[in-house]
Amino acid sequence: MKQEEVNLCQIQEWYPKFKSVSIKTLIHELPESFVEYLLDDHGPFLLPASVTNEDALPNRIHNPEEEEDYQVSEGSGDEAELPPSPPSFPELELKVKESIKSLGGAVFAKLNWSAPKDSAWISTTGTLQCTSFSEIALLLRSSDSLIHDLCHAYDSCCDKSLSRPPNFYLALRKWYPSLRPEMEFRCFVRDRLLVGISQREVTGFYPALLEKKRGIEAVIMEFFLAKVRETFELENYTFDVYVTTDDRVKLVDFNPWGAFTLPLLFTWEELEQNFAEEGHGVEFRIVETQSAVRPGLKTAVPYDYLDYGPGSGWDQFLRNADQELQRQIRSPEAGG
Repeated sequence: MKQEEVNLCQIQEWYPKFKSVSIKTLIHELPESFVEYLLDDHGPFLLPASVTNEDALPNRIHNPEEEEDYQVSEGSGDEAELPPSPPSFPELELKVKESIKSLGGAVFAKLNWSAPKDSAWISTTGTLQCTSFSEIALLLRSSDSLIHDLCHAYDSCCDKSLSRPPNFYLALRKWYPSLRPEMEFRCFVRDRLLVGISQREVTGFYPALLEKKRGIEAVIMEFFLAKVRETFELENYTFDVYVTTDDRVKLVDFNPWGAFTLPLLFTWEELEQNFAEEGHGVEFRIVETQSAVRPGLKTAVPYDYLDYGPGSGWDQFLRNADQELQRQIRSPEAGG
């Protein structure tokens, strides 16, 4: 993988070319001071002071009597231990507020490549929906997965010369509460050929997908040939799409082939083999039964709170899920 491949998958790079077939998005360049705020893990966890008096946790009770208990009296000797003042980004906050309003009042946010999916548990709704700058800051600041964008985006590049991109961007995407997670799919392209499609949300079993599978594959292939194949610059990559109830396809994201991109219901070795076999065509995988569901972020707690070590319950569960998936793939009913 080369740096150019990683760079072309940044949302500020591909979105202008695919705006007409993607989710409505507004993009803001982030000031370096805000990037430093996201990276700062030495001091206390502070949300930015809001110039519009918006609170990411509006149900908090502010009790003046309790606050008096933490005030330091003059000459107490503890004056040097006063808590630091929260940072403030008034210009960015006002731009974000205007964008949220123009996108219908609710958005989900991501940086150049990644969204803070691992921090949805900390929001008041348990989702990535944000209605204010404070809520966006809360999700971004709480996310471990965004460290990839901030520090490790080029770690897998054979020609690595950068530790980070020159600029970071905040992409605000219109929030659609009616979107169904089972209708998002990851598509794998090798040498400009579509070689695999995987259900994106692998933590649930959706029986209706079994009946719709052929039709979904057809509309995705048509979309790829008409809108993506000759427009996107790379030869090897993945792209995520959402299929609407009336069979329209919306482009969600691009990612590089391999490295940090999840192959979901495939392995990268299987996808390479599919490409190598002449006349193999596209392989489309979905979760076929309840027993093949894979665990994900629906535990509503950070990964650090879970024991994934050898011999743990989660370790055994993952092994069983993988074995069941492989059994289904090789069964006659699955065409294996």
